[in-house]
Amino acid sequence: MRLSLVIKKENADLEKQVNKLNNFLVLNKNIKAVLTFLILISFSQIKAQKRADFDNGKKYIIAKVSLTNKISFNDQTVVTFAGLEKGQTITVPGEEISSAIKKLGKLGLFDEISFYINKIEGDSIYLDLDIKELPKLNEVKFTGIKKSKVDALIKDNGLTQGKVVNENLITTTKNYIENKYKKDGYFNTKVNINTVVDTTALNQVNMVVAIDKGEKIKIHEIDFIGNTKLSDKTLRKAMKDTKQKNPIRIFKASKFIKSKYKEDLEKVIASYKEKGYRDARIVSDTVTYNKEKNALSIKINVEEGNKYYFGNIKFLGNTVYPDHFLSRIVGVKKGETYNGVLLEKRIADKTKPDGEDITNLYQNNGYLFSNINAVEVRTANDSIDFEIRITEGPLAYFNKITVVGNDKTNDRVIYRELRTKPGEKYSKELLVRTIREIGQLGFFDPEAIDPKFKNVDAGAGTVDIEYNLVEKGSSQIELQGGYGGGGFIGTLGLSFNNFSARNLGNKEAYKPLPMGDGQKVSLRLQASTYFQTYSLSFSEPWFGQKKPVQFSTSLSYSKQFLTNFLSASGVDKSKSFNILTLSVGLAKRLTVPDDFFVLSQSLSYQHYDLNNYNTGLFTFGDGTSRNVAYTIGITRNNKGVNPIFPTYGSEFSLTGKFTLPYSLLNGIDYATLGDKKENKYIYNGTAYEGTNGEIVNPGDYVEAIPTTANPTPNKVSDYTDAAADPSKVDQKRFNWLEYYKIKFKADWYTKIYGKLVLRTLSEFGFLGAYNQDRGVIPFERFYVGGDGLANFSMDGRETIQLRGYQNNSLTPIIEDTNDSRFGQQIGGAIYNKFSMELRYPITLKAAASIYALAFMEAGNSFSSFTTYNPFDLKRSAGVGLRVFMPAFGLLGIDFGHGFDAATGQTDKSGWQTHFIIGQQF
Repeated sequence: MRLSLVIKKENADLEKQVNKLNNFLVLNKNIKAVLTFLILISFSQIKAQKRADFDNGKKYIIAKVSLTNKISFNDQTVVTFAGLEKGQTITVPGEEISSAIKKLGKLGLFDEISFYINKIEGDSIYLDLDIKELPKLNEVKFTGIKKSKVDALIKDNGLTQGKVVNENLITTTKNYIENKYKKDGYFNTKVNINTVVDTTALNQVNMVVAIDKGEKIKIHEIDFIGNTKLSDKTLRKAMKDTKQKNPIRIFKASKFIKSKYKEDLEKVIASYKEKGYRDARIVSDTVTYNKEKNALSIKINVEEGNKYYFGNIKFLGNTVYPDHFLSRIVGVKKGETYNGVLLEKRIADKTKPDGEDITNLYQNNGYLFSNINAVEVRTANDSIDFEIRITEGPLAYFNKITVVGNDKTNDRVIYRELRTKPGEKYSKELLVRTIREIGQLGFFDPEAIDPKFKNVDAGAGTVDIEYNLVEKGSSQIELQGGYGGGGFIGTLGLSFNNFSARNLGNKEAYKPLPMGDGQKVSLRLQASTYFQTYSLSFSEPWFGQKKPVQFSTSLSYSKQFLTNFLSASGVDKSKSFNILTLSVGLAKRLTVPDDFFVLSQSLSYQHYDLNNYNTGLFTFGDGTSRNVAYTIGITRNNKGVNPIFPTYGSEFSLTGKFTLPYSLLNGIDYATLGDKKENKYIYNGTAYEGTNGEIVNPGDYVEAIPTTANPTPNKVSDYTDAAADPSKVDQKRFNWLEYYKIKFKADWYTKIYGKLVLRTLSEFGFLGAYNQDRGVIPFERFYVGGDGLANFSMDGRETIQLRGYQNNSLTPIIEDTNDSRFGQQIGGAIYNKFSMELRYPITLKAAASIYALAFMEAGNSFSSFTTYNPFDLKRSAGVGLRVFMPAFGLLGIDFGHGFDAATGQTDKSGWQTHFIIGQQF
């Protein structure tokens, strides 16, 4: 950018330029060359006089500042930004004009800035401002890359329409793109950026970004020289981000990033220190490019040095904790192999914010200003003595605790989750816990939670904490339609996860609905030609606003019509099965054993109404069943920090669901229900001749129920000899459902390496009966196999995911060939499942979180405890992908291979594809 000051006289032939830096005056080239030498001599005296005036500076009053060029900005706005105004006294030449040029230059909007004197009248001066405006971007075009990559590059570099185009923008854009592709292994990436004037608009340009990525360059080999104590393989393994080509490696590609390479060289030295080689160093390293192989070769020359051992370890400066207590934390004994990395982690483990080290010990107990260092004080032969020098400092207390960035969520929703309270003793543990609790709310980007320390005052022993948050979308919509089961199926689901019920009457709070109080409201409608389901639920995490007691309630209604998918008539709406469900629950956060425990209780009521609904689902097609159940559960959940992609912690839950023991109260003998006259089977078909020659007419009692094996049972004269009607007996048995249900779940998350996380899961469920004569109910059973999604369940069943098998295919079936329901699923009364899953995040941004996974699973279900075999497992393995978008919830796809045959099958399941919608694993 050229900045200049030009003094313009009224006579064009006398125009002279004064540079604000060297303050000298030059004659304008328009002075007539025909003037004689004598005239030039006379003018030289005048010039000398003018120079003296300008060098000394003269004060003027600004009469007017005019812009000589046409620009897109308002003239007066530009003059105002320059800091000049009418009536202002300035010195010419002087600092006022220089300052005005600098101010306009800092705006970054202009290329050339020059001031000229138009005329001088007495002590009034008229200035002309000659500026050249920088062009603005109209459109940008990328070549050499896929169209799908363009939008991200435009966004990352801020190449929006109207952006001022200057050298800085071009240079930073070029550097960003080159570095981006170099990080992906395109080491020879070249970027050329050109701007072309847009003739259709004023002062606008079009930008053309030509990208030549070249071929992807990988590392052909990494060789170590001078290593005898540690192998090449061990040292290569220590290099976490610089890997040589390996076709079987999945999660870490071979690419060269200079900054990561330098870090890996330090990790090579760290690997020696872990083995006792304190003096190990890298003598030299070379990175060469092989054009023939289009790959890099790396050679690293190391000097290993001698092996050392720990000597005496002494603590200095500690008054709060005794030596023997600190020694247990350090965990190093005299004579053990020297391990500098381990010692550093026991002093302060930078990889774990909640690590068990001396620094966290002090900081979790108020000593924010403590400082711990391990110092080598003596080396004798192969032993090293250490002093761990501790400066404890004063106790620190939290002072002001503030939250910023919550544009939608009300302050009280966040503040009630904070574990850092003003006036309480500082604790790093509480700080880490607060970050987790805020992340678990689900209203903020957990990866962007940033607690900033402010006003750290060691003298006063106080510190202010400011939590910086980034809101993310918390409401979700589910809208889907499809054709299945002989008709169209439509689904509409709305979930508002940060609802505000108290603002329902406040018109100003509708944006478009009242939000910000952390409540959850869900509405789901699903319908087709043969079924309808409606559900509404509400939950308040702080019932009463004083304690963390969650109140929840839900109401749902389902109606299904009898359907024959093979018949043209299809749906018979005179035959239906209806379910009404209502539940109310409370969940309280406990303080013992710790405050990760939650005790939950709920009361639910379900009403099942069957109207001529004979499908084999139950033994009776007419009648009602009622289910009043009390559920109690204990859960411990310390998963963190991102609820979508936890990287540490676990979740354990034990729940029990119980009904009243009606059989102990109603006096009914369920073992003899089939002996009662009203429960006997009465034939109502066409008359036929029995095996004994007697005619059986409608209304007669028969000795057995007609089946395929025995289609013509004989008539009996005494009802006591007649067969019992299962539908009548079961209607009595299951009029009021009686059962208990126990479930256990253990879920762990462990960070294996870098961002790679291992999830291990174990599940168990059992459905039992108080009265064995009454038996296990046909409701509330476990259906194992498939994606685990329950679209609509008419019998209160629980669907258990086990990928690699078709939905519900690992569920017990009726094996009695004499039963009219032979081959139909009856649900499991007991199941167990085990799962291991490796997860790797692709992106965890607030707009979309994406991670890939690989899994191995095994599980099965059984009809009763007597048939239960915990080692009879159906195995599977596969891979999958998950995408979480705040507006739509969790979406995913899994490809699973079942190694065993499903229930009732002989061939192994093989490959199965599962689509996941709205379910988290």
